[in-house]
Amino acid sequence: MTDTPKPQPGQPIVFRNGIVLTMDDAHTVIPRGDVLVVDGRIAEVGTGLAAPDGAFEIDASGGILLPGMVDTHRHMWQTAMRGYGADWTLTQYFVWYYLEHGMKFRPQDVAAGNLISALDAVESGVTTSVDWSHGLRTPEHGEAALEALAGSPGRFVLAYGNLAAAPWEWTQDPEVRRLVERARDDSRLFGAQLAFDVPAAEESFPERAAFETARELGVGVTTHAGVWGATNDTGIQRMYEHKVMDPGTVYVHAATLSDESYQMIAGTGGTVSLSTESEQTCGQGYPPAHALRRHGIQASLSVDTSVWFSADMFSAMRTTIGADRSLEHLHAHEHGDTVTHAMLRVEDVVDWATRGGAKALGKFDQIGSLEKGKLADIVLVKNDDSPTMTPIVNPYGHVVYQAGRGDVHTVLVGGEAVKFDGKLTGGSLPDVRRKLEDTVSYLQSELGDATWKAGMNPEIPEVEILTNPYQYLKEDA
Repeated sequence: MTDTPKPQPGQPIVFRNGIVLTMDDAHTVIPRGDVLVVDGRIAEVGTGLAAPDGAFEIDASGGILLPGMVDTHRHMWQTAMRGYGADWTLTQYFVWYYLEHGMKFRPQDVAAGNLISALDAVESGVTTSVDWSHGLRTPEHGEAALEALAGSPGRFVLAYGNLAAAPWEWTQDPEVRRLVERARDDSRLFGAQLAFDVPAAEESFPERAAFETARELGVGVTTHAGVWGATNDTGIQRMYEHKVMDPGTVYVHAATLSDESYQMIAGTGGTVSLSTESEQTCGQGYPPAHALRRHGIQASLSVDTSVWFSADMFSAMRTTIGADRSLEHLHAHEHGDTVTHAMLRVEDVVDWATRGGAKALGKFDQIGSLEKGKLADIVLVKNDDSPTMTPIVNPYGHVVYQAGRGDVHTVLVGGEAVKFDGKLTGGSLPDVRRKLEDTVSYLQSELGDATWKAGMNPEIPEVEILTNPYQYLKEDA
């Protein structure tokens, strides 16, 4: 039995006769198009393209070509406990993860989570991920997170965070600053951010020091905003008053905000990362796609955490458009009306999953569309063995409502195949699996069977434990 030929490192690649969703400014669609990749970049997009001698040809007929998807907010380290918190509320997440499980993570456990999450991402067509890494309690944890990302297939932005300490404190640690600078400058990564929240919104605004550190280091800020009972309008107001809402700041969720707060985000050039499965399940607020459109705020999509939710952008797109349309119908029905035209379209959420993420990271000049000169981050959705993949009449609708991660045939990152013919070709899943087995075994032994089982199957208490998830930060909590 002979192995299926695969593209070789550095080999030119040409995709033939696919439906090409370029996601350029005009959202050009080429029904039977070719995409040529040379030296890690897109050399041409069109029809009947001439390819260099020795180019590897991929038959894309019956499939859809689109830019690699971009996830702007994924707590990658938590993937080591994938699915554990499926029945959690946000409060239980904070209690169990940051008072119990998360505090037990060793540096190698953070690395194991990052390693499997990285493979998870590229296997599903997500070529760029922001690692919202708020479990970095020590510089050793940060080093482990950085090296795990740097050695994994895909593009990664390390958003450095430490939810166990105050951001105005840990951002002043010289070792942390050096690690952020390394991540910012490391050619194996795609940049760095600082990841912290503004839960208290005190008049003195101590978080200002963390924002100033981000400016000094030349990195952006990503922050959970508009989270019911945790981060609210007061936090946005404090940021605005202290003039730290820089262009490109990413506000995650932004689900419980006033029009005034949305106006501040829009007016300062901020973007919002929607994590709709999270917002629906955790109760941060109703997924705010409608508000972002109303205020002209650039949206991107994200997975959030696999300790709860699915880890692919197909689910993110589907839940986002479903939530928005549900709200549209609900509001109409409340007034005795009927919705006759949906406002959010499938084309829009594909845009958010690709272009939107690239813009949020300030990388749209390099990724986010299939255009000549851009990095060859390309996804082919094609599955000749699946009846769901035929016929393809509306390619945007097919990507959003019909396709899934199992239909991802080929994924290129910088022209290198990290998935081909439906199978991962980058990374070593067996090695990562062994690391994860050690992490899970360690956590179970550290916590004990009773705590482990109680965390996975939380009882419904007679009284509420915390009214504000961030109360765990207080000494008397």
